Amino acid sequence: MGPSTAHRWHVKGAGKWLSSPALMKNTIVHHEGATSLEVVATRVKPGVAVIKIGLDVHARVYVAVVQYDHLLPKAARRLSPSDFVPWVETLLGRGHSVHVVYEACGFGFTLYRQLRAAGAHCYVIAPQELDEQSSRVKTDPRDATTLCQRLSRYLEGNTRELAVIRVPSEEEEQARHVSRQRGQLVHHRQKLEAQGRSLLISHALQAPAHWWKEQTWNRLGKHLPEWVTMHLEVARPALLSLQEQIESLTSQLEAAAPPHIPAGVGKLTTVMLTREICDWHRFKNRRAISSYTGLCPGERSSGSKRVPGSVTKRGNPRVRAALVECAWRMVRFQPQYPPVQKRLAVLAKGSRALGAVRKKAIVAVARRLAVDLWRVHTGQRTPAELGLTI
Repeated sequence: MGPSTAHRWHVKGAGKWLSSPALMKNTIVHHEGATSLEVVATRVKPGVAVIKIGLDVHARVYVAVVQYDHLLPKAARRLSPSDFVPWVETLLGRGHSVHVVYEACGFGFTLYRQLRAAGAHCYVIAPQELDEQSSRVKTDPRDATTLCQRLSRYLEGNTRELAVIRVPSEEEEQARHVSRQRGQLVHHRQKLEAQGRSLLISHALQAPAHWWKEQTWNRLGKHLPEWVTMHLEVARPALLSLQEQIESLTSQLEAAAPPHIPAGVGKLTTVMLTREICDWHRFKNRRAISSYTGLCPGERSSGSKRVPGSVTKRGNPRVRAALVECAWRMVRFQPQYPPVQKRLAVLAKGSRALGAVRKKAIVAVARRLAVDLWRVHTGQRTPAELGLTI
């Protein structure tokens, strides 16, 4: 091929030779590779894009990975928390549709509400293992990239890619904080109380459960050495203050309970469950509410083998603990309740059943109780129809 033909190409069907400038002006050459695709897409379609952002959230820095439409994700970029929302607002101002995903964490849902107020689509998902290839390498850019790729597949219709959680409103979050604060105070009281009993037991002294209360303290103080009394008096004012605050919050919660409650459920448990769940109507069927409690049995099956496991313990742990506690009260106050009556030989006082058998039985009662409470609160059934007495 001579020099005169080295820079010419023959166009099939045209019947003539074109020089390179004419060919480049009238044809678009598609190359393989992400970079070339990005260049071509940018030149051909410079308009509005669907932007997907995978976000790894930390206290001082956000690591974001961005994907434009169906192109490959770009390199991770680091932004301060105060700069991220204005940057998203800039993208929205250019007419783009922005979708952001990040894992639920201890920083609350303020970022979610700010993004929604700005006009972006935000998805908060349950924390999960993001090392899909088990490479044992975990970095913030890798996590953000995985989130971005999962978000892309989720928007394409694969809803199993993201375990999106329901974000409570500010009113719902403030209401449930009362019961959560009460639980934290109870935990602190139990801790201080256990420290005092440990001191007494370690010196072979009488150690009543509520040693710090007025009557018990007056009776106990007559037999304690002076140095033990001095150490216990350090924690006793804190215990009395905690007890006063707990009683105040308990009264506040019980006052918000509905008038008619099944026996054994209790006002405090009813209000706590309702505020933790936020909206009973968000569950479409009994399987959804059972799965949310984490009281459903797990399973490991392969081929012809099916191995049922322990409960999954997914969902809200406070709801799960309250349901199990309430189920034990149902054994005492409502033995005619069908799930309890079915297992009364195992759960009744004085039963010789093993601890593991009793545990499985009470979990089954708690799971059924969650479903029945959902039916009552959504108006599907009345307590009497479910075998519950008011």
